[in-house]
Amino acid sequence: MSINPSYRDDIIFKSAILSSIGEVYRTLKNYKKSLNYHNQALALSQTEGERIVEAFVLNNLSAVYSDLGEHEKALDYYNKALPIFQQGGYPNWEGDILYKIAYTQLNQDNLIQALTSIEASIQIIENLRTKVASPELRQTYFATVQDYYQLYIDLLMQLHQQNPNKGYDAQAFHASERSRARSLIELLTEANADIRQGVNPQLLEQERNLQAQLNTIEQRRVELFQTGNYSQDEINQLQQTQQKLLSEYQDLQEKIRRQSPKYAELQYPQPLTLTQVQQQLLDKDTVLLQYALGEERSYLWAITQDSITSYQLPPRSEIETAAQSFFRFTTDSSATFDEILPTSTQLTQLILPNLDKISQKRLLIVPDGQLHYLPFSALSINSADYQPLLTKHQVIHLPSASTVAINRNQLTQRATAPNTLAIIADPVFSPDDKRFNGETNPPPNENRGTQDIAQRSLERSTATAEIEKLSRLFYTRTEADTILQLLPDKSSLGIFDFEANLNQVKAPDLSNYQIIHFATHGILNREYPELSGLVVSLVDSQGNPQNGFLRLNDIFNLNLPAELVVLSACQTGSGKNVKGEGIVGLTRGFMYAGAPRIIASLWNVNDESTAELMSQFYQKYLQENLPPAEALRQAQLAMWQSNVDWRKPYYWAAFTLQGEWR
Repeated sequence: MSINPSYRDDIIFKSAILSSIGEVYRTLKNYKKSLNYHNQALALSQTEGERIVEAFVLNNLSAVYSDLGEHEKALDYYNKALPIFQQGGYPNWEGDILYKIAYTQLNQDNLIQALTSIEASIQIIENLRTKVASPELRQTYFATVQDYYQLYIDLLMQLHQQNPNKGYDAQAFHASERSRARSLIELLTEANADIRQGVNPQLLEQERNLQAQLNTIEQRRVELFQTGNYSQDEINQLQQTQQKLLSEYQDLQEKIRRQSPKYAELQYPQPLTLTQVQQQLLDKDTVLLQYALGEERSYLWAITQDSITSYQLPPRSEIETAAQSFFRFTTDSSATFDEILPTSTQLTQLILPNLDKISQKRLLIVPDGQLHYLPFSALSINSADYQPLLTKHQVIHLPSASTVAINRNQLTQRATAPNTLAIIADPVFSPDDKRFNGETNPPPNENRGTQDIAQRSLERSTATAEIEKLSRLFYTRTEADTILQLLPDKSSLGIFDFEANLNQVKAPDLSNYQIIHFATHGILNREYPELSGLVVSLVDSQGNPQNGFLRLNDIFNLNLPAELVVLSACQTGSGKNVKGEGIVGLTRGFMYAGAPRIIASLWNVNDESTAELMSQFYQKYLQENLPPAEALRQAQLAMWQSNVDWRKPYYWAAFTLQGEWR
């Protein structure tokens, strides 16, 4: 007898409602009623042969028994749901059930069985994410399954504790490497291939049109702010239009990838294993410190050229609470060392338990969670008196170890740019700027390092400022002039004032320089990282408003085969912290554009002290020929050893080198 379709729909709907009520009672911890409603739903779905509905109800029943601690019953229901999802072609749910089976087996202390289950789940995840062309969607999906990798790592590390000589710690490190920055790894691989070659010209024309529309939005925003004649409704409407266009732009990028013959030929590299990291990246002076923060426990792997040592750390919440406390005092110009030291000491003890055993000079930090925002170089290595980590070690931040290996492989055949340095600095932000009257308006000639530095010197940030209130950053001109004096004119270029505009930044000529230095305001948008960027001139020499925002999407479209990009602005090393991906912000844009290493800031930096720090850095880098990482360390040491005020981490610790250190 056939079943009326509308009747079947009613059965599905009724079963789903009953199970949903059961879930409500589960959240209320009324497990008796929860089981009652779920069992009614199960009976209904089984009576009518609704297999997929049955599988979802079985999954919900398993969760109830898991909450009750009845792991055997939970496992029984999971094992009944699993083949239904497998036969029905629901790999996402199949992976989810396998993850839950692994978690249940872990609670039963069946570690080997749990490992088999979670490895099967991870394999499904790896297969699913490769079928998505959009990096944004891959990134979003990967963020939702990070708990799977956390469980995988935790299982391997528990097995390592039981069997220290079986190599489970190396497998756990590899699982950690597989769980992070995968979208960035794939973007860097794409950067070396012209994925627009062979694509329908109409799609490329649509891409140009969308870019033009986005530029028009920026232009209109500047005009409104410059005139001051606008309403909040107009600004909100512009933002809504901008977000709609960005969504269309991302959809179009996915279409271009799907049509691209070059994209179809791409073979994405796999994350590095322990042996590959040791052989390809590390030398006798370098140790890799990689973190994985978990809800119940966290882990640290300290990897040298010939060893791996693992440490179990406290839960994520404890570490991140301590990190936030340290960050709060470090980024406060009024904080005293008596306030900084105890928070630093606490955090150092939590996340660097092996510090006294590290003899290597160079620390490669692969952070996790809130540790991405942390200035590791400012952590005190002395609990009695503040002594920053950089006094003993060079500190480099990495999205993952694999990203460095990919960059090295792709840059081996690249020719070095013919010129040394291009600086974009001291743009014009307002028609009220005195440069319209021919005044250069130099910075005040005062002794630096006095108590009112924070009041006298502006921060290079628009994160909390409105565009019409952007102030000229006088010390960016001082910074640029000091740096340019270190080089002969023929090998350097200074782009200032009205010339420091978007057209100049996007011009092909900039690709002829080994070092690109931006000294200006920075924009941070953690909710929509594609709207983060740098600000160049917002008005032309006639006083007309113009688009002066170099957004993340613009940076991805640049061709900058530079050896080093320096972002001497605020929060340029920060961004949206995406689970499994790390910080999504400007640094990955410049890596995609061709730069293997970037110096960027973690917070709102001070204009005057930043000028001094950059002057010190370039003296070490260009005159003493120190590598960028060591030049930055020496410059920061000089600041810490200088006068009383500039010794505070607030004035020097924001800047980190990310990427290649060689």
